[in-house]
Amino acid sequence: MTTIEEFAAGFREEPGYLDYGRVGPVSATVVAETIGQYEILAKSRFGTVDRMRGEDERLREAAAALTGFAADQIVFQPNTSTGLMHAMFGLTGGEVLLSRAEFPSITYAAVRASQAMHVITPTWLETDHGRVTPGQIREQIGSATTAVAVSLVDSRTGYLADIDGIRQVIGDRLLIVDAIQGFGVVDAPYDVADIVVTGGQKWTRAGWGTGFLALSERALEHLTPVFSGFTGTDRTETFDEVVAPSGTAKAFSVSNPDSVAEARFAAALEEVAAVGVGAVNQAISDNVEEVIQLADEYAVPVGSSRNPAERAGMVVLEPSPEKLTLLSASLHNHGITASSRAASVRVCVHAGTTDETLEMLRAAFVSYSSAL
Repeated sequence: MTTIEEFAAGFREEPGYLDYGRVGPVSATVVAETIGQYEILAKSRFGTVDRMRGEDERLREAAAALTGFAADQIVFQPNTSTGLMHAMFGLTGGEVLLSRAEFPSITYAAVRASQAMHVITPTWLETDHGRVTPGQIREQIGSATTAVAVSLVDSRTGYLADIDGIRQVIGDRLLIVDAIQGFGVVDAPYDVADIVVTGGQKWTRAGWGTGFLALSERALEHLTPVFSGFTGTDRTETFDEVVAPSGTAKAFSVSNPDSVAEARFAAALEEVAAVGVGAVNQAISDNVEEVIQLADEYAVPVGSSRNPAERAGMVVLEPSPEKLTLLSASLHNHGITASSRAASVRVCVHAGTTDETLEMLRAAFVSYSSAL
């Protein structure tokens, strides 16, 4: 096992970085893995290139350990959006209930699938300022609804969805979860979902070009692998004929994966598993509390939930419109990297967020408060 202090020591970013919801700077472990893998590829000694293909199994086993899905129910994807496209295009009919406020990876996949395949219909869920709850779904779900799609953590509000409660409400309909804003830092019951999609460039700090699609047995029975390439079969050689897709998640593969990307992602997930998602989550929760306390101290309105059960690593600051530019400028002038939106500023902490970074945030709040 790894201690949380040892895990935090792997954060290499400069002080002031609070933007993990956009991209997580890669960890020391991932940097070392990348260098090692490219060194192998650069020299390509006898047999090493073939052995690199073993990174696919390593990645799937690492993902299985954190999700509860079996390794053969998981397939590598280059990003979350591609996995969601596989899921939405693979649906065979009915209505998909989702919020317009979801990150566009979800909404675009649903609409594009509807436009191209003409077999599903996106149905727009009315929400409480973008927060998807079991109660809202219960009130709006219909007899024609065959699937429900939701973000584990909403990218704008930071709200942590109750996917267990959603499962209880929707019954045997397919539950599609975009987990990217919480995977690796939220100890979620992924096994209640039928389809889990995530990428590794944010909270798991594995870099771009990493992700996976996990499918329950029910999802495998109901989804059609529309985009299934030569690697999506159970044969190792498919020359001279086109054979049927695999009956496993492998069917949702188009071509040979990037073995180095798989190794990066596997290393990141193994690192999380070694310390435990619960320990990472607790460290993040403590840092979220500090950010909220600082915001309260300097009268910076907090729009995200204060309830630990409804949040992950994001704190959304919502000053009045005329004060938003001032807040953004204060953060910028004090070296704070955060995401400024049209009506808010999103601050994201991680387990490795340092006291120095929090003091920089305090200084930015002091400047903001003094200017007011």
